[in-house]
Amino acid sequence: MAVTAINPFATILLRWYDENRRDLPWRNTHDPYAIWLSEVILQQTRIQQGWDYWERFMHRWPTVDQLAAATEDEVLREWQGLGYYSRARNLHAAAQQIVEMGRFPDNFDDIRKLKGVGDYTAAAIASIAFGQSVAVVDGNVYRVLSRYLGIDTPINTTAGKRAFTAVAQELLSGCDASAFNQAMMDFGALQCTPQSPRCLLCPLQETCTALRTGRVEQLPVKKKTLKVTERHLTYIYIRCHGETAIRRRGPGDIWQGLWEPLEGGELMGFQGLEHLQSAVASPSTATSSPLVPVAKGVRHVLTHRVLLADFYLWEVTEKPPLPDEYIWIKEEDLTRYALSRLVERLVELL
Repeated sequence: MAVTAINPFATILLRWYDENRRDLPWRNTHDPYAIWLSEVILQQTRIQQGWDYWERFMHRWPTVDQLAAATEDEVLREWQGLGYYSRARNLHAAAQQIVEMGRFPDNFDDIRKLKGVGDYTAAAIASIAFGQSVAVVDGNVYRVLSRYLGIDTPINTTAGKRAFTAVAQELLSGCDASAFNQAMMDFGALQCTPQSPRCLLCPLQETCTALRTGRVEQLPVKKKTLKVTERHLTYIYIRCHGETAIRRRGPGDIWQGLWEPLEGGELMGFQGLEHLQSAVASPSTATSSPLVPVAKGVRHVLTHRVLLADFYLWEVTEKPPLPDEYIWIKEEDLTRYALSRLVERLVELL
């Protein structure tokens, strides 16, 4: 790769990238679909885990048209285990947008209009697939630039995002946009890491502000705004002659579109299930109830909340009355439905 840049930072960065770049399958193509898919999967996901999912998606749906033709259930099922399921729903919806357009949009502004695509993803696709001179700004870029230039503006503020975007765009000027952006990603992931960065072996150490002023561990700055809350869930797995009842979660809550067994909060108002409410509250005293505790206090951590779940097994000889949204399926077919990782863990305990 030819190293071309008009500033010392970019020159050194691109030279480092030429020697240390990661060999990733989506780096060996200019197919915008493959690149877009990798960017969506790798949000909130480690590369090694995301790599497997990327290959599975590309094998099952090699083109955006094929992904658009899939059902949401099929996409969610293939996504199972990655978490943040809104990514999968947006991916599917955006694929249908692209098919309606007749082609994959080839510039930042039009790519940005796709469902679930933000500035970072649009910049990555526009620069890597189409060579547009637009800088990507993600966690790696924030970290590298804040340390190198000594910028202490919080990265999760409007002012911070504008400042870092402007700096990244200025440094990109005159460079091959695809190489520069991928170099920034790799440098932050491999060299200027969040913990224990390789400062003593860093090619930028002589001009790094944070290293010179002893602030490597303090940068970048992030304003604390996130409040983590707890939420308690109770699931009841009903078993009736080899069948079980599940429902699809509706919009406006976590795990939209995924399937789950009977949720304890739904017991209120169920005709014929009143005795289960006391069994859930105090199973040790409800000796006449067939409700069997399987697991208590299973902890599942999301970005902004901690879930604590109790899981019960209820074996019956007759199907109880349930709301219309519940369906009965064979237990052996449960794996065909997209489940949250929490429900998947709880079902595994059976």
